Amino acid sequence: AARPVRSMDPLTPLHLPPPEPVAGGPGRVAFAPGRVAGPVVSGPEPVTRPAASAPERAPAYAGRLRYEAALLSAAEQLGSAARTTEMAVQHARERQQFGAPIGSFQAVKHLCADMLARTEPARAAVYAAAVTGDPLEIAAAELLADEAAVRNARDCLQIHGGMGFTWEADVHLHLKRAWLRAATGLTEAEAEEELAAGLGAAPPRSGSSAAYGPGRSQAGGGA
Repeated sequence: AARPVRSMDPLTPLHLPPPEPVAGGPGRVAFAPGRVAGPVVSGPEPVTRPAASAPERAPAYAGRLRYEAALLSAAEQLGSAARTTEMAVQHARERQQFGAPIGSFQAVKHLCADMLARTEPARAAVYAAAVTGDPLEIAAAELLADEAAVRNARDCLQIHGGMGFTWEADVHLHLKRAWLRAATGLTEAEAEEELAAGLGAAPPRSGSSAAYGPGRSQAGGGA
């Protein structure tokens, strides 16, 4: 019987097939422990592919890969936002100032609360986009995750003070990488245009730097 193998996703278990030999078809080799079953191919086999349909599928496939990359980037941004929130809360609990932890000060409390308030909506959006795979959901997740990662890293740096810029702390690394991920792949303007087009506010404008321009205001005024 197949033996279950641990996988990263508990909802998608993997199974290792039994080691019994499998009958090999023409031009294939089936391996079993200690022996080989089936004919051995000495030369290369001809490779065939549906060449006629490949060019037609290429644009859709490239677009799909682009959104999958955007989803992975959003997941990384979410992880960074969650981690900087944890780092900020931990430092606010441990750092003493004026005889009390800085986490007891109202301004620091508000910064930490804002970080959590940005992280959780981004988490919900990324999870939903991962389940549905819808481009509109991915664009929304990218927007929320980018904002959460960048702003949380900046707030975390503010809470850490000068030590946040040093190599002893990873805060500055989170900020730099969040900036880089937000500027590559599906940019903020492109994600906003995708959302606007999906919500019927405005058609996407290729190469435009303004996500919600006159198209949105006209659509909103007409409604």
